Amino acid sequence: MGYVQEARENHVKKKVEEALRSKMKQKALKECDYYASRYAECATGRTFSVVWQCRKQAKELNDCLHHYTNDAVLEEMKREYAQNQEGKGPAKP
Repeated sequence: MGYVQEARENHVKKKVEEALRSKMKQKALKECDYYASRYAECATGRTFSVVWQCRKQAKELNDCLHHYTNDAVLEEMKREYAQNQEGKGPAKP
């Protein structure tokens, strides 16, 4: 019985982590919209040349996205989620 309960808790934790990752990515895209727009503008009308012609814009976009999507940010989000859950009491099955 303990194994089944533990598996359920891990499954819930996995779902929560997936939701937090999704939220983190959404926030990153919102915060980095300026850089995404610059990259898209540079890439418009290009095919193969986008690789070298838009290298600067791609690096700026990647740097911005990494700033908002890294392990430290995810751990902070997990910590905040856990604190919010503690305040609500035990979860209902």
